[in-house]
Amino acid sequence: MGQKINPTGFRLAVSRNWASRWYASNRDFAGMLAEDIKVREYLKGKLKNAAVSRVVIERPAKNARITIYSARPGVVIGKKGEDIEKLKKELAAKLGVPVAVNIEEVRKPEIDAKLIADSITQQLEKRIMFRRAMKRAMQNAMRLGAQGIKIMSSGRLNGIEIARCEWYREGRVPLHTLRADIDYGTSEAKTTYGI
Repeated sequence: MGQKINPTGFRLAVSRNWASRWYASNRDFAGMLAEDIKVREYLKGKLKNAAVSRVVIERPAKNARITIYSARPGVVIGKKGEDIEKLKKELAAKLGVPVAVNIEEVRKPEIDAKLIADSITQQLEKRIMFRRAMKRAMQNAMRLGAQGIKIMSSGRLNGIEIARCEWYREGRVPLHTLRADIDYGTSEAKTTYGI
């Protein structure tokens, strides 16, 4: 049953950290959490082509600091930093407090779980065979130094009538070992057959 739990949530405070770092009273908590979710959804849509791995939101006293981890920081920043300035203004309007935006580069996008999932999603949407996409992603990750990788696709694979799951694993992926540094990412492909 070790495969049912979210690996990131399972390892919080051991080898992973929270994606939102702030404290709030019971009264404000739900509102701030909803704001965080909205900001993440907004950035996901806005920076679709920037290969964004994760977004960390911190809220020190009456302002917000948003760190965007991206494999293509140039796309986020734009020419002479004009895109990032626009982004700051839009985020400040959404949150109602001054926002500082930091961009961190993801050095090895081939071994970042979220970016692997997104790349497979894009390939599925372009109607590339799912097995080929999964195997290529696994080879790239192992070549660049991952100790192990497990990839699962589920749904109407290749447009068949009955949905099913297919998964491949290479190397070691110890899901029960808390000190193991396991990165986890999911992504949904909007294909002609459905999600």
